[in-house]
Amino acid sequence: MDLSTVTPVKTVDARSMACPGPLLEGKKSIGLVKVGEIIEIQSGDKGSREDIPAWCGKVGHEYLGFLEKDGYDSFYVVRKK
Repeated sequence: MDLSTVTPVKTVDARSMACPGPLLEGKKSIGLVKVGEIIEIQSGDKGSREDIPAWCGKVGHEYLGFLEKDGYDSFYVVRKK
């Protein structure tokens, strides 16, 4: 999947937060979208590269991947439940 063409329903800006801030913001925000919709979690913390996929696997959401952007990463998650 080409993540650069994905249009999220919600974008969570957690770029200024340290670990575990981006993950916690993602957890709060996933409940604000419908099952099957995509959220984008923006994070400047490199730990999110492990934390967000692990969280998705643990709770059953679909982790699509991440894109490196200018000084931060954008993670894409599909709500599955």
